[in-house]
Amino acid sequence: MNPWAAIAASAVISSYAVVSRRLSTTMLSGPMMFVSFGLVLGPLGLDLLDRRTNPELIRVLLESALALVLFTGAASIRTRELRREHFLPVRLLAVGLPLTMAFGWLVAWLLLPGLTVWELALVAVILAPTDAALGQQAVSDRSIPALVRHGLSVESGLNDGMAVPFFLLALAAAGGGHDGHQGPTAVFFLALVASSAIGLVVGWLGARVLRWSSARGWSAPDWRPILVLAVLVIAYALCIVVDGSGFIGAWTAGLAFGAVLRTGRVAGSSGAADEGSGGDVGFLERLGELLAALSFLIFGGAILGPSLEHVNWRMPVYAVLSLSIIRMLPVAVSLIGTGLRLPSIAYTGWFGPRGLASVVLGLIAFEEHLPGTDLLTGVVAVTVALSVCLHGASAAFLGSRYGRWYARARRRSPELREGSAESSA
Repeated sequence: MNPWAAIAASAVISSYAVVSRRLSTTMLSGPMMFVSFGLVLGPLGLDLLDRRTNPELIRVLLESALALVLFTGAASIRTRELRREHFLPVRLLAVGLPLTMAFGWLVAWLLLPGLTVWELALVAVILAPTDAALGQQAVSDRSIPALVRHGLSVESGLNDGMAVPFFLLALAAAGGGHDGHQGPTAVFFLALVASSAIGLVVGWLGARVLRWSSARGWSAPDWRPILVLAVLVIAYALCIVVDGSGFIGAWTAGLAFGAVLRTGRVAGSSGAADEGSGGDVGFLERLGELLAALSFLIFGGAILGPSLEHVNWRMPVYAVLSLSIIRMLPVAVSLIGTGLRLPSIAYTGWFGPRGLASVVLGLIAFEEHLPGTDLLTGVVAVTVALSVCLHGASAAFLGSRYGRWYARARRRSPELREGSAESSA
């Protein structure tokens, strides 16, 4: 890797760290800053970042970031929150996500000629997962009802893992994946069944070992996060060994790991185990945030920059549709009968930003050299870039306006459905 690129990337991330709290109250988000500076460092600017010179390094970094995000996102999902607000994330995931993929596939078929039917499916699946980090204020503003905040967070933590099997099946059907030697049936078994089983077993065993060691005071607190990281690495690597999906393994390992730790708390496990577990996973969350920042920087320079040289009108049009009706209409359909007011449905539908998962899955599809690779990559790159700008810039403004509407509406109607989470907490 160009040492000047490493210096520049470190300087950009350090600069953001210095002013991060100040910027959190403005329209400028971290991903916006990283993508913008990535463009400056890429072929359209200083030419310090180039996907062709370090393809393996870029892929390893991006895949590591996504694996960390999948693991920590799944591990952070609390069953108590799902019970209290089950209808919102369950409907978004069980109804909204499949509808988004299907609708995205249909619109891509109408708007993107030249792609095969399975390449069109890849576009829809790659752009279906959401990334709450791109509009952090949208889920952190306390004036927004907890039902909506938690629902969006749970959706973002789970939908990227749920989209991976569909991605692998579409990739195999399109002629990519595993050098083209495995069909959709083999991919389904190895990626979904085998990888899920491996992840669940490794996550369960890792959490049990951590609880056992912490309860007896055998493990030093400084070393417990290393054990959590080892659980992720083992699950990911074992899935790769069997030609499965490391991403699904990381996701299911996170689900099992988090569930076992929380079960220990409910069952009355020792304070030592409880005290350590949150901080241990928190270490991986911080590491994931750092790698995600680097990923957006690399995305701007090594992926978005080259894609902008070949943009045609179809790419931004599909991007706008992807961020609006392709996301918002399925969300609205999935929330029929829930009693949520129109502003809540619109807010939930709008804040479905596309981020790291779309970038990594798009890169994997690009490296399979499918016939429509250039168009597919361009659509994904333009959509993610537009999402970074629009969702990052609108999060604080729309969050405050929605929060004010909710406060007024609840004064008029104390039984408001959006307030159910606060009432039952």
